Amino acid sequence: MNPDERQLWRIGDAECVMISCCSGAELQMRRGGEIVLRELYPTKSDLYERANDLKAAATAAAAGTPDSPDGPPDSRA
Repeated sequence: MNPDERQLWRIGDAECVMISCCSGAELQMRRGGEIVLRELYPTKSDLYERANDLKAAATAAAAGTPDSPDGPPDSRA
């Protein structure tokens, strides 16, 4: 991680990183060290909100809950 990076959270091999720059902030989601999502935000507050949403989704996926797109299918269908 370089000095401009700040890890916001880590769940298993998934991590969310904020990179500060002069034009705002970049959010990166990485799995196994590879960037799987990269988004730019004009304000850090917007980035933090998105990071929290991603954390909730990653937590649900790790737990295998039906609400997760990666979790088991809903058996009530």
